[in-house]
Amino acid sequence: MINPDFIVSFLLASFLMAVAPGPSNAFLMAQTFANGRAAGMQSAFGFALGGVVHTFFAVIGLSAVLKASATAYSAVQYAGAAYLCYLGFMMIKDTLKRTTSTTDCAGKEKPHISTSKKSNVMFQAMMTEVLNPKVALFFIAFIPQFVDPTLSSATFQLAFFGLLYPIFAFPIDCTYIYFGDKIAQFFRNHPNSQLWIDRVSGIVFIALAINLLY
Repeated sequence: MINPDFIVSFLLASFLMAVAPGPSNAFLMAQTFANGRAAGMQSAFGFALGGVVHTFFAVIGLSAVLKASATAYSAVQYAGAAYLCYLGFMMIKDTLKRTTSTTDCAGKEKPHISTSKKSNVMFQAMMTEVLNPKVALFFIAFIPQFVDPTLSSATFQLAFFGLLYPIFAFPIDCTYIYFGDKIAQFFRNHPNSQLWIDRVSGIVFIALAINLLY
């Protein structure tokens, strides 16, 4: 059983959290700008799956370890930052390769396919979410506030709210993706714009990695 008043309060707080600009939204927009709406949707699904993983961790108590252990927190923090840096550098590296291969021997432009589009964007987004200790702390600090101690099964309530957040946040992420893709279409229609979009996206990933360390 869930307290209806707590559900309303949770949805309101979740809405404010989901619409506020942050690393997740920046990742979504970067993927959408670089690889289109499909990549943005994969990112949104990946973040939702990451929320499910964090819910599982919070329910069984593993997230509490991150809060109690500075070493564990730092380990996950550096792993997440390293992963984001890897994604950013690989995207920038891909644009440098495409710069040297977009023309043939006659000097004519050749169409190119971004290798980043072939990657598993959903997995990248999920791992970015899972390896973000700030998200883990969010789940164990934010969600328990809506658990009604007068009701039975606090574990069920934690699982309910933990799974409700990614479900509720998903359509909000889709809104970011829709408008992000509309903006990106303008740039994609101009020569060499895709290269710069991908480079900026790579820089965004690296900036997110730096942000994760602070």
